[in-house]
Amino acid sequence: MAISVVLADDEALLRKALAALLPLEGDITVTAEASDGAEAVAAVLAHSPDVLVIDLELPGTDGLDAVGTLRRDRPEQPVLMLTRHARPGVLRKALSLGIRGFVSKSAEPGHIAEVIATVHAGRRWIDPDVSAAAVMDDCPLTDREIDVLRVTGDGYSVADIARQLHLAQGTVRNYLSSAISKTNTRTRHDAARYAREHDWL
Repeated sequence: MAISVVLADDEALLRKALAALLPLEGDITVTAEASDGAEAVAAVLAHSPDVLVIDLELPGTDGLDAVGTLRRDRPEQPVLMLTRHARPGVLRKALSLGIRGFVSKSAEPGHIAEVIATVHAGRRWIDPDVSAAAVMDDCPLTDREIDVLRVTGDGYSVADIARQLHLAQGTVRNYLSSAISKTNTRTRHDAARYAREHDWL
């Protein structure tokens, strides 16, 4: 039986090309396409695909946020994430969300089809470049400090961050203070900027 896939990517040309090529490269059926994170969530809930193939960098709700939303309703949904950047901070977050596959958007369609089959079989496949970056990662921040800085980078206040992450405001301030100290910066926005520049977020 063909592996059913929801394909989410905001680059229409690439998405359409993959939708056409993946069935030629493997026993795959693309049951729905999405151009942003919200559409991806809706498509998965509507079609219950075997694998969600989703771009990391989507407008509005990005790929990681979309998967986080999906986990509430479909905690076991197999996910393959496409990315242009081997960022260790992103890999860490992806793995914490249970994402099984991580592959470059520049990969050949045949290779992406193979990874889809791997993920569908319950195994994990991570692009070697991403793995190498993670091994070399010297990020001093904890996962919670990274979460707080990520939301800070979106321009939210301490109160907003606390609401989004379901934390007390005092706890958020403690995480921010620790992150500022570890990055040797002066403000939480400087710390978030520093972390992004070092690919920790």
